[in-house]
Amino acid sequence: MHCPFCSDADTRVIDSRLVAEGEQVRRRRECNACGERFTTFETAELWLPRLVKRDGSRVPFDEEKLRNGMLRALEKRPVSVEQIEASVSQIKHKLRAKGERELKALVVGEMVMEELKKLDDVAYIRFASVYRHFEDLNEFREEIERLTKEN
Repeated sequence: MHCPFCSDADTRVIDSRLVAEGEQVRRRRECNACGERFTTFETAELWLPRLVKRDGSRVPFDEEKLRNGMLRALEKRPVSVEQIEASVSQIKHKLRAKGERELKALVVGEMVMEELKKLDDVAYIRFASVYRHFEDLNEFREEIERLTKEN
């Protein structure tokens, strides 16, 4: 690591600690040439797969789009921000664990519905109705009955 003060390449690590719930390493460094100290943060660079949409187009995974879709379904529901963030993290973890470069967007949609089902039944039905393009009340009724049987 080059020193940000004198640009010398000879620096040493004085201290390392895990931060951000173990997701990052904070390193305190000292330049051997000028003696200045500085901090660096290290994170693993993990790639999320590209998504193949129904029309065959390919788009990069968009965490904000995922979060916004879940927030829309959970609007005015008794679910904390921490629970939502945990679900978003869980979905991202599952996507990385698949190890695929590309996945059908339907896979992500199903993961979202699975997480919403755990968080709130009403939010699950809201999301499912849009995601599965419910046409009439019978489709709502069938999904609610299926949800009732599972619980």
